Amino acid sequence: MTVRNDVLVLGGAGVDTIIHVPALPLPYADSYMIDSGIRTRAGQTGDFVALGLAALGLRTHHLDLVGEDPEGDLVRALHREHGIGLTALAQPAGTKRAVNLVGPDGRRLSLYDTSRARPGDRFPPELLRTLAGASRHVHVTITQPCAEAVPLLTATGVPLSTDLHDWDGENGYHEPFAYAADVVFLSAAALTDPERTMRRIAERGRAGTVVATAGAEGAYLLADGELTRVPAALPPAPVVDSNGAGDAFAAAFLYGRLAGEPPETCARYGAVAGAYACTVPASRAESIGRAELLERATEPRP
Repeated sequence: MTVRNDVLVLGGAGVDTIIHVPALPLPYADSYMIDSGIRTRAGQTGDFVALGLAALGLRTHHLDLVGEDPEGDLVRALHREHGIGLTALAQPAGTKRAVNLVGPDGRRLSLYDTSRARPGDRFPPELLRTLAGASRHVHVTITQPCAEAVPLLTATGVPLSTDLHDWDGENGYHEPFAYAADVVFLSAAALTDPERTMRRIAERGRAGTVVATAGAEGAYLLADGELTRVPAALPPAPVVDSNGAGDAFAAAFLYGRLAGEPPETCARYGAVAGAYACTVPASRAESIGRAELLERATEPRP
């Protein structure tokens, strides 16, 4: 089969409503005045990974269930505007939605609408097999119904990656993703011992590379059994929002991997892209380009 795409992104298409709040946690009050406005824009985890990959020059295709609703129109428009291929299968339950509360320091609290999925949702096997077979790599988000697609994707032999986000190392829902992927990303936020969780992923699954991001503290990189620390990159502007930083990290890491770079260089790319994402307001969908990524990756580390 002819390879048409560098990366197929599976799942994670949706819309976020962004609300900047005076503090997190938000103290109870009858009402708050939001002077910065309340904005709704397309862009959840799969959208942002696809956006980051495309901005770095990779041929990217995105597959997910999307509703025929105003939120779905925003998702389709985002992909058209950025030249990202999208196969949007009909989702009668509607397009995935979330509300993001963003604090003054850029931290985020997300409220996900879980009603936008049905127990019987599935990706058509032949379509999934065809799109995966035409790609060099598949990035699988942990949104429904991606878990049911993992066995088929594994059988294709195409390399897989996934992002477990704030997995606590115990929730069983994440395990099929963690143990099937060749590259696993996750946040260290909910982990008391990141190294132990990372090594368990590598020992029980297929991953030769596991990355745990730790915000301003950088990241942990487990590659070929060796654990190293990846310093955080210096943001090019004031930090305003951490939304999408992990997705940007994953996209830039995969860019390096597909370019044949060693894991340490890939992680450096990820750190630079993640830092850049923290300077972009949540109301915008914007990713670092290839030229700026490569330039910043060679700058002295803080």
